[in-house]
Amino acid sequence: MQILSSKDNINIKNTFKLKNSAKHRRKNGHFIAEGVRICNDALCSNAEIELFLATEKARDKYPNYFKKISDYAKKTFLVTEDIFAVLSDTETPQGFLCVIKALDKTNEFDTINKNSKFIALDNMQDPSNLGTVLRTAEALGIDGVIMSSDCCDFFSPKVVRGSMGAVFRLPFIICDSICGFLSEHSELNTYAAVVTQDAKKITENKFELPCVTVIGNEGNGLKAETIEMCNEKITIPMNGRAESLNASTAASIIMWEMVK
Repeated sequence: MQILSSKDNINIKNTFKLKNSAKHRRKNGHFIAEGVRICNDALCSNAEIELFLATEKARDKYPNYFKKISDYAKKTFLVTEDIFAVLSDTETPQGFLCVIKALDKTNEFDTINKNSKFIALDNMQDPSNLGTVLRTAEALGIDGVIMSSDCCDFFSPKVVRGSMGAVFRLPFIICDSICGFLSEHSELNTYAAVVTQDAKKITENKFELPCVTVIGNEGNGLKAETIEMCNEKITIPMNGRAESLNASTAASIIMWEMVK
């Protein structure tokens, strides 16, 4: 098997750009997934793996995974440790990396089940927060995630890694705006997560189905127009001195209440 050792190789150059540039990911229509588990999750989820890169050390350490993924991927190359270090987005690389065709799950939102429970993210900017929300949403059985187009890149390496494979399995849609999506889906009962005195405590709220709860930007919260579009405002009661919670923490608490 060919071993790639030059940064000038076209596969290496393209993978490097996919790691670092959201613009290139959108234009190219691909993203990267790194790590043995994440690469195997991509395979098990029937994602289209265009390219599989691995070090010799990783091949020898994980022979079964290497064979499965290399047999499934359209192209497979071994790379030197130095090259993989350039491509890696982690501090302790495992030596497995896949280039995957961008996922499109828009059609899964064409028909909304009467028992559906969704979480919507309005301008969430932190990839770590987004990854955590996706991972938690899948774990709790949320039916899908709706994101405004001004959220951070869904396919950034940090989001993919932080989601622990949820990006491959969880239905999601990226819309122009949350307001626009809600106006097109009047069948949904809509809840705006806010930190205001006039909002209902989530512990006292009954989430009428089908429903969606909207979480806002980490620093600025929800946009005024998004709040106005929602049927009700809800809040997490806090007894301590903190004025607010981290966005992913708030989302996790709210999703837990939604599925109780």
